[in-house]
Amino acid sequence: MPDSGTTYSLFDLNEHVRRVLALNLPDALWVRAEIAQVNESRGHFYLSLVEKGGAKEDILAQAEAVIWQQTARNLQFQLGKIWHDLLRAGVEVLLKVRVEFHERYGFKLLIQDIDPAYTLGKLELERRNTIQKLQEAGLLDLNRRLPLPLVLQRIAVLSSRNAAGFQDFWKHLQDNRYDYGFSMVLFPVAVQGDQAEQEVLRQLKKIRAKREGFDCVVVIRGGGARLDLTAFDSFEVCAQMAGLPMPVLSGIGHDADETVLDLVAHTALKTPTAVADFLIGHNLHFESALVQLQLSIRDSLWKSLETANLSLEYLAQQCNLAIRQKIRTEQQALKYVEDALPRLFRQRLRESALELQQQEALVELLSVENTLKRGFTLTTKDGKIVRSAAALKPGDRINTHFSDGEVSSEI
Repeated sequence: MPDSGTTYSLFDLNEHVRRVLALNLPDALWVRAEIAQVNESRGHFYLSLVEKGGAKEDILAQAEAVIWQQTARNLQFQLGKIWHDLLRAGVEVLLKVRVEFHERYGFKLLIQDIDPAYTLGKLELERRNTIQKLQEAGLLDLNRRLPLPLVLQRIAVLSSRNAAGFQDFWKHLQDNRYDYGFSMVLFPVAVQGDQAEQEVLRQLKKIRAKREGFDCVVVIRGGGARLDLTAFDSFEVCAQMAGLPMPVLSGIGHDADETVLDLVAHTALKTPTAVADFLIGHNLHFESALVQLQLSIRDSLWKSLETANLSLEYLAQQCNLAIRQKIRTEQQALKYVEDALPRLFRQRLRESALELQQQEALVELLSVENTLKRGFTLTTKDGKIVRSAAALKPGDRINTHFSDGEVSSEI
């Protein structure tokens, strides 16, 4: 039992709380909070709002809020496409709310307005912090330093299977006028919403495991509001993209906005079809280089052949000139011999005749008759000339011949 004092019914207490809140918070006020959950029913939007803090991001405060149907219609008209991007779990928003406390339904915040500039500014701040962290980790230009393969044909694609941007990309590749062939493996992901970041990270692990089968990774989606791109501003997603061992090409589909993924990608392009054009143009550049190399080789071969032909012609001319010179020299030598031969022959005849005369004179001088006339004698035995005294013995009959006769004697 209470010691003393007045007791209140629950209704009286709640009514008192309502009056206190109404007295102290009569006007609407702006509140910062993160949307934890959103549900829609009959045009009304019911939100669970939280504020987190501490190293573990614990929930420090929590409240329920509602946007009544008519207010929701007005806000949708004012905010346009960004309306659906703001009302998503995980988005931090600045809300204009009227505090209401009902005796039966309790505490609730009636949302009257949403400031999109706050959310966009918050995202921009987070984006800048992400860029700084990537820069400090050496990841911002890591993928950009990878060399592009000479030909990009085997493509890993991160995109939603039903996204119009993906369909445009693949059709553009298949219908290229150069008839280049491409092989593509789609790793389907949600490109926006609460699950987008985790799905992208899961698919990146699969791509990394099959890295030998791909020349590059393509990340594409088709248009949408700026808040749709939050998954591509995630530090974890961008860090994993930057660390891939193959080049990353991005075609997020935004002309005005640049995601952090665009900064870490090897090549950032505005649209999915621009990525397709880049792939086609890259391969065309390689083919053109091959054609140019072929033409250079052909020109070089023609020049080599022309040089060789000129050398052969020069050698042929030199050979013909040398042969004609040799023929002329031989003809001159032959003419000289032809002219000199009769003269030499006559000279030789004269020399031979003179030599013959000398030999005849010598023979005449050395004949037996002339020798005997000079006082020599010739001894014979039995009609044979005796050349040695040893050839004679006592009793032999010899004949001694003189120029004017002969004498017989006996040894």
